[in-house]
Amino acid sequence: MRNLLFFFLPLIFPFVSAFSQVDFTGVWQGIMVKDGYKNEQGSLIYLQFSVEGKKVEGKSRDEVNNTEFFAVKTVKGTVAGNEINFNQLQIEKQKNPPKIVWCNIDAKLVYNEQTGYLEGKYKSSDCLRNTGKLILYKSAIEFSATEKSPAVQSWFAILINDLKNGYSAPLIRESERTNFVFQPIYFDYDQAIVRPEYTEFLKRMIRVVNGHSDLRIKVTGHTDSDGSDAYNIELSKKRAQALIDFFVSNGLNTDKIEVEFKGESAPIDSNKTPEGKQRNRRVDFAFI
Repeated sequence: MRNLLFFFLPLIFPFVSAFSQVDFTGVWQGIMVKDGYKNEQGSLIYLQFSVEGKKVEGKSRDEVNNTEFFAVKTVKGTVAGNEINFNQLQIEKQKNPPKIVWCNIDAKLVYNEQTGYLEGKYKSSDCLRNTGKLILYKSAIEFSATEKSPAVQSWFAILINDLKNGYSAPLIRESERTNFVFQPIYFDYDQAIVRPEYTEFLKRMIRVVNGHSDLRIKVTGHTDSDGSDAYNIELSKKRAQALIDFFVSNGLNTDKIEVEFKGESAPIDSNKTPEGKQRNRRVDFAFI
């Protein structure tokens, strides 16, 4: 007989410090993976929490991936700082085929403020040798206690891929995207070689772009005014291409990159001084 565990608990997006408690109120979604299994073999989980003081009440919704089978359960627990403990109590509604048992679980989860994930271990209270892990993130979906799922299950594969690539939770990635500070990449005179000191910055940019399926990066090459217009157009193109080569060699697909080259036509400083010319020998970036 196959044992499946599912649960749902409410939480809110957390803000953690040594002196504050995470606000877990709201809906989270993620995966539940039995010990000995891979993430892609896990089940879908939605948790809805309502927190009053240190007490938690809510519901869990567990779904079998790529099926219409689910179970909605009541949940109670406690919170302290960045930790939440909960127990599944009883099934309110379910749809399942023969030979599937929905097991109640006890779980302890910890919110990681760097990654934005709520993670921890569970142990079944009524199914022997059924233990595993939970990984969840804050969700904007509306929890459903009916047969209708609160979300299309395609997010499951996206989460598995995010975890495989070491990406943070969606809200953290969105914050990184919103707060990302661009800086130009400067080049030596008549050169199109990316300086080593920009490697870390460029890799951070790659990570942000790869963390969003709908995000691309625009690369714009520039030069100072030395040389002919035609020569400088070609040089700015080479500088933009140098960045494309760097991005591709570090895991960014070419379909995520748009290129423009302007030669000497868009200076940001005077071409009458060495310092100004250095600032004009650059590549600029923007998210699109």
